This record gives sequence, structure tokens and C-alpha cells, in this order.
Amino acid sequence: MVSCPCALVISIPLSFFGGIGGASRCGILVKGGNYLEALARTSMVVFDKTGTLTRGRFEVASVHPQKTFSENRLLELAALAESYSTHPISRSLQAACAGPLDAARVADIEELPGHGVCARIDGQAVAAGSEKLLRRLEIAFPPCETPGTIVHLAVDGRYAGYIVIADQPKPDAAEAVRRLKECGVHKTVMLTGDAEAAAREVASRVGVDEYHAGLLPADKVAIVERLLAQKPPKTNLAFVGDGINDAPVLSRADLGIAMGALGSDAAIEAADVVLMDDAPAKIPLAIQIARKALRIVKENIVFALGVKALVLVLGALGLTNMWAAVFADVGVSVIAILNASRMLRVRA
Repeated sequence: MVSCPCALVISIPLSFFGGIGGASRCGILVKGGNYLEALARTSMVVFDKTGTLTRGRFEVASVHPQKTFSENRLLELAALAESYSTHPISRSLQAACAGPLDAARVADIEELPGHGVCARIDGQAVAAGSEKLLRRLEIAFPPCETPGTIVHLAVDGRYAGYIVIADQPKPDAAEAVRRLKECGVHKTVMLTGDAEAAAREVASRVGVDEYHAGLLPADKVAIVERLLAQKPPKTNLAFVGDGINDAPVLSRADLGIAMGALGSDAAIEAADVVLMDDAPAKIPLAIQIARKALRIVKENIVFALGVKALVLVLGALGLTNMWAAVFADVGVSVIAILNASRMLRVRA
């Protein structure tokens, strides 16, 4: 009776289930007990920028056309070129364009991930995207150090100007990074495909330890691979993202965390943990919940094995009776279950 493993068999899974349930009450979806355990061992957190640390609600801040173009014409061409995209930058261009957009004017659309879009508008070849796109097309352009996300445009192989799009950090982004450091996360990193100036400004405002700008989706995977090699042993690297381009990195990291409210279906499917309200401050809370769950598991293991070992020794020496054996089995199980149920009392 004393050696019956009821306390361990019941309380340990119940601790993980309680942790998953407690996290879900706080708007954190953990897809399994193994991910809860991995979350508790997180020592490095890597963030995507747009939609994760920032609002993802871009607004056109300024338009800078070349002499042969007007501001309205440049903005119209950019909005038409991006009219078939659902990216936040594309939506901001479409929202800023005065008047309706006729998608029938657009043909031969080619989207180049991490670079931009090429299309034919009213018979003209239009390219809209980053500096990488212009270099790929071998189009000369002047240097631009304006803070923000820059969308360059070229028409028929000639540079037409650029549009500055601004995005603001989420209100709780800096708090999330600060609390992660308090939780023992020794390194925070931000990855983005945006220009250096925009990345530097956001990184300084939220307080990440390191940032990398101008990245393609494959570049993000390469950097995460390098960071995985640098992490301390028996610890995990978590990547936090929301876009369809983040799915490969979410799968490659030890732990993938996706933004569930505005995140893409691909990112949510690839992630192990989903934040239902897109709040970065929920990440340190999730780590605290996971560590509490593991702490309760260890408490139950030590308590159950300790009591059973003690009663077994006393029983072998003839110093105990059946009632002590009943307590070592049923009583220990009840106490371990009650201890595990503490995981349900988690507050956001």
C-alpha cells in the first residue's frame, strides 16, 4: 500500500494541466505540458519587431517624390502596387491614398519576400519596396537616413522617390523586456526586415540587448541558429513573432510564441505558445506560470517519495501500522492534489 505510486501518477500531470489551465485564464494558450516545461527553462528571448514589439499599425508619415512626380502620384503608385498584399505596411499605404483604388489598373504582380513588390500599373513597370529591391533591380537611389520604415519606388527603371512609414512600440513592450530580465532571461534580441534607423529607434525605446535590421526571412533563421549555439546548456531560446514570414523561425526555435489576435494563421499553427491578446507583457507572466508549475511538480515528487520512504523504513522496522500506510498512500495523494490545484489560482 505504501509503495503505490498514486500520488505521483495523479499530482504530476495535474500540476501541468493546472499550469496550462491557469495560463489560459490569463490569455496564454500553451499547447502541451512539454512546452510548459520548455518555457520554464527559457534564458533567451528573440522578438520580431513589426506586430510583436510594435503595434503593427503603420501610418504614412511623409512622402518624398522626385521632381517629375507629385506626392499624390507617388502615393497612388505605391498603394496600387501593394493593393493585393495584406501586410501592415501595404494597408497603411492604401489607407493614406486619397480616393478609391482601381485594382484593374494593376497587372503582372510579383511579390519578392523581404524585398517588395514589382507590378505593371497603367502600362508602367513599378517597383515598391526596400533598398534591397532597388539594388536587385540595379536602380540608383540617393541615401536615406530618415527614421522609420522606408518604401522606395521606381517607375520604368528610374527612381521616383520614397515614402516614410512610422510604427510605434506597444505600450507594454518596454515593460515586457524589463520583466523578462527580472525573470532571469539573460539576453533579449530584436530581428526586423526594416531599415537600420527604424530598428535602432525601436530597440532603444524598448530596451532590448541586441538588434539586427534589414533581414530576410532566411536571415532570421540564420541568426536564430547562431543564437542557439550561444545559449547556456539546458536552457531554451524562445522566438516571438506574428507574421507568415516568422513561421520558419518559430519552428526552428526551442520554443515558438505567436501573437494570436492579429497574427497570421501560419505563425499560430507553427507556434508552441499563443498570446491571445498580442500583449508582450504576457511573456514574462507565462514564464512565471511555467516555473511555478515545475516548482509544484518538484514539491510533490519530494514530498510523496519522502513520506513513502519514511513509512516503508518504519514499517520494515515494525514501528508503524496500517493507518500510517493508508496516510502514505491516500493522504499523500490528497495533499499532492491540493498542492497541484494551486496552479489554477493564477492572476494576470
